[in-house]
Amino acid sequence: MDSPQIDHRDWSALTYPQQVQQLEAEGYLVLPDLLTADEIALLKTETASLETTAVDYSEHQRTAGNIQFSGGAITDLIAHTPTIRFLESLLGDQLVMMTYAYARSEPGHPGISLHTDGQPYGSTIFGYEGSCPVLIRVLYYLDDLTPEVSPFRVVPRSHLCLHADANPYLRYESHPDEIMVTLTAGSAVLIHHGVFHGNFPNVGARSREMLAIAYRPAWAGPVADVHEWEPDDLDGLAPEIRALLGSRNQRRADLDGKNKPANMPREAPGMDPNRWSSGSS
Repeated sequence: MDSPQIDHRDWSALTYPQQVQQLEAEGYLVLPDLLTADEIALLKTETASLETTAVDYSEHQRTAGNIQFSGGAITDLIAHTPTIRFLESLLGDQLVMMTYAYARSEPGHPGISLHTDGQPYGSTIFGYEGSCPVLIRVLYYLDDLTPEVSPFRVVPRSHLCLHADANPYLRYESHPDEIMVTLTAGSAVLIHHGVFHGNFPNVGARSREMLAIAYRPAWAGPVADVHEWEPDDLDGLAPEIRALLGSRNQRRADLDGKNKPANMPREAPGMDPNRWSSGSS
C-alpha cells in the first residue's frame, strides 16, 4: 500500500461503552499505556533470553510459542490487572487463557499477510485452539509502532462479513480498506479472532517486539480437545494466574436444551442493544 489510512486516534479518550463498540463492531481496540517503562524494560530483559525460531517465510520474523511458564514478568503478564478487568467485563464470564506467544519483527521483515486467528474446524497453524467460538487476543507491544516498523494492520468489520470473501481460511496480500495502527510502547491491541489482520513490513532500523495472549470465556471451548496444562507447570503459580489457567477444554453447552426450559431469565444486560451507549467499566 502506498498511502494506507492510519488510525492514530487518542484511544485514551474512549469511554468503556465506546471501547466495547470498537471491539465488537470494528474487530480491534487499542488499550493505551498498559505497561510502564520499567515493566517494558523487565519484559525485554526476559524476552532477550527466549529461544526463537524463524517463520517459514522470513528469517526476520522470530517467534517463540508456549511461553506461559517462562516465569518472571512474562508469566505475570497473564494476569495483568487492567486487561483482565476489561476482559471480564467485556465477556461476562470466567476467563480461560488458551495460548501465549512472543514475536519479534526485525528490519527486513516482509510483513504478515492478512489472516484470521479463528478457524472453526481447526488448522495446522492454529490447531484446535482457533476453533473456539469466542476468542480475544491481546497483543502487548514492547516497542513503538511507527509506519516504518511493522505497525499493526486490520480490515475493520471483516469479522462481521457473511460473504465468502471472509472465509476465515483465506489469506490476503493486502486490502484497499485496511487500516494501519500506530501506538506507543506499552500499549496493547485487542482483536476479535475473526477479524482479518496482520502487520506491515519492517523497513526501519530497529526490531519490534510483541507478546500475544489469547483468552476466551469459559463457555466457549474448542470443537476438539487440545493439550491440557501439565499439573507440575501449574504448581507454584500465583493464585491470580492459576485462576486463568483452567482446563482449556471446558465448555458450557446444553446439547439437550428444551424449547421452553424452566425459569428462563427476562433480561440479559450483556447483550442489550444500548450497551454501546451505556454501561460501566
